[in-house]
Amino acid sequence: MLTLVTGATGQVGRRFVPRLLRRTAPGDTVRVIVRDAGRGERFAALGAEVVVGDLLDPDAVAKAVAGTDAVVNVAGAFREVTDDEMWAVNRDAALLLGRTAVEACTGRFVQVGTNLAYGRGRGRPLTEDDGTVPGGAKWGAYAEAKAAAEEGLMALHREHGLDLRVVIPPFVYGEGDPHLAETMQWAGGWAASQRLAVVHHADIRQALFRLLYAPGLAGRRYNVSDDALVTAAELHEINGVPLPADMADRVDPDPWYGVLSNRRARDELGYRPLYPSVWTARDAGTL
Repeated sequence: MLTLVTGATGQVGRRFVPRLLRRTAPGDTVRVIVRDAGRGERFAALGAEVVVGDLLDPDAVAKAVAGTDAVVNVAGAFREVTDDEMWAVNRDAALLLGRTAVEACTGRFVQVGTNLAYGRGRGRPLTEDDGTVPGGAKWGAYAEAKAAAEEGLMALHREHGLDLRVVIPPFVYGEGDPHLAETMQWAGGWAASQRLAVVHHADIRQALFRLLYAPGLAGRRYNVSDDALVTAAELHEINGVPLPADMADRVDPDPWYGVLSNRRARDELGYRPLYPSVWTARDAGTL
């Protein structure tokens, strides 16, 4: 099995690829595509094939996808980039990969989405059958582009048979990732009870492995998350930051924003969070 992974140098990819390499059976190959040859050396040393190129370059993408049995598209652009780059990486590159995978008869395509693409909350945990309702605190180019990418890839599934599986995570944390510390730029202004849906890196990996290898999942979406949400007050505690004096007086404008149901992943994939909450991860020393 030849598997191409994009986004190998990002927070999720750099943790996923080494573990995928350790899981591969004899004769299997993991390939990554990177823009900078120097950043690919680490993966080459671990045994990966490295293609140097840009995900927006059709020739580079065709070279990367050639001969693959599966593509895992982890690549994404979120913070500290222009809106144009968010659209280019999150939508345009994903659709180019999808079209190229169809042309190359690649057997399987795993797309990493985002809970932000659901938009506004629904007054209950979000399910995979919920469409996009634009709006909410984090709505913008990233969420719009991810939603558009998923829509376009689903069209390739319906019209051209792309074996598409979509994993939808919320805020990813753990294993030394600075994301939890970065939450303070937002959580400092939240209501004390305002909740953030999260998933540990070990559990997003678990979901990716399950979607990569399980048969019969074409055209399905799967929310993956911790079993417990983390509140703004808890984020302050985890980060060792005192609570703002007026925090208890603030009101959460959308208590169900971004909150996911992981029931489908539990029922159909056998998904069970290794770290059901940030506190479990903290006690295990895996923050």
